Amino acid sequence: MSKYKCVIFDCDGVLVDSEPISIQILVDMANGYGANIDLAYGMKHFKGSFFDACKTKIAQLSNKSIPDSFQEDYRQQSFEAFKKNMQAVKGVKHVLDNLNVPFCVASSGPEDKIKLNLGLAGLLPYFETKIFSCYAISKWKPDPAVFLWAAETMGFKPSECLVIEDSLSGVKAAKNGGFDVFGFTAHDYNEELKTEATKTFDSMDALLGMI
Repeated sequence: MSKYKCVIFDCDGVLVDSEPISIQILVDMANGYGANIDLAYGMKHFKGSFFDACKTKIAQLSNKSIPDSFQEDYRQQSFEAFKKNMQAVKGVKHVLDNLNVPFCVASSGPEDKIKLNLGLAGLLPYFETKIFSCYAISKWKPDPAVFLWAAETMGFKPSECLVIEDSLSGVKAAKNGGFDVFGFTAHDYNEELKTEATKTFDSMDALLGMI
């Protein structure tokens, strides 16, 4: 029997394969201001980060002021790209169909983005009433607040929950809140998670056996 009574999933990169799509949009927009970066740079420096931190980094790279409309333009462009290209992470539907404990999603993204991506990937029915967004509480990873909120709402203590994350900031947020956290390393280009997460795995096919 698993010691975990609840599983809390991150969204981007764990449930939906959105990271390369959204970060490519951000890279393209940054290059429009003269940042001169590529997707590899974006995955290394933007993945899992709070949007304002990404915007600050782009301003530093381009040595230009980034307009207030930047985030709205990014959301619009990325949403359009999501509608064309979004897919569930390979194997995650099998995981959700076979988990025998309650689960939810806790993400740094806005709730409308979470719902859009889950819907496009065919996963929204699994999470309809169990979505927790950092934007709702204005606290972002590595602050553990979104995970603590999710656990409390689901009715469990942090020690009873397992967090599934793919970013360093997310792993640190879980640890800061007293959670065990499994790091999904399929896109861990910096190899940052192995030394931080409770355990790591590179394929969803392995996850059920680990839980």
